[in-house]
Amino acid sequence: MSEFKQTFNSSLGKKLIMALTGLFLCTFIIVHLGGNLLLFSNDNGYGFNLYANFLTHFPPIEVVAYILYVAIIVHALYALILTVKNRRARPVGYAVVNKSPASWSSKNMGLLGSILFFFLVVHMSDFWYKYKFTNDVAFKEYRTDLATNQTTESDYTPVSPTFEHSATVENNVEIVRVKDIHAKVAHSFSNIWYVILYVVAMGALSFHLLHGFQSAFRTLGWVHRKYTPIVEFIGTWLFAVIIPLGFAAMPVVYYFMSLSK
Repeated sequence: MSEFKQTFNSSLGKKLIMALTGLFLCTFIIVHLGGNLLLFSNDNGYGFNLYANFLTHFPPIEVVAYILYVAIIVHALYALILTVKNRRARPVGYAVVNKSPASWSSKNMGLLGSILFFFLVVHMSDFWYKYKFTNDVAFKEYRTDLATNQTTESDYTPVSPTFEHSATVENNVEIVRVKDIHAKVAHSFSNIWYVILYVVAMGALSFHLLHGFQSAFRTLGWVHRKYTPIVEFIGTWLFAVIIPLGFAAMPVVYYFMSLSK
């Protein structure tokens, strides 16, 4: 047990924890982007509101969510510990500048991570916290005629202050009442400063993943001449290009939609 503890207290152990939590977070952002793409559905927020309700009320997902929060904190904490340790190890700059071909992202992971952590605090306080623990998010009622599959929506005011959601069928009409987080998203994305913060954070995410995804595999020792190019391709095009662009497109599109109203 002491050897196990010693291993994970070492620099290598901390890097292993960073790699594992980082890859877990990479998995999460794929799923999160898939759910957030429902914002582009032309359904008055129906799909996105059901998605948000599912995430916050399905027990297994809630457990995974709290594991996610722990992973974010651990990843950020160990990044800070390693950064401080590295700077203490060489408090004076080298007399000869290291001209190794290290990428800009690898040299600035601390800055990129700080931007992302700040963004996550703002983002979660604006959406997750208000959705879960305040009354700032209103409710919507969606009525779907099961014969025609036509859905209509209207505002809904719960009778009980503890009401969270409901789904019933009356006279062949499905009635779903959920919190309208879609409206909260549209309102937040109508603020140009929030949109700028979001886009800058996604730029930071792009560079962070450009180095971090590939670095995690190297830390774990999963390096092979046959598979490393595949890891680099996925890390570059999926995690550093497609995913950040997908996230950044949402606030930009919603902002211009708000200008046209």
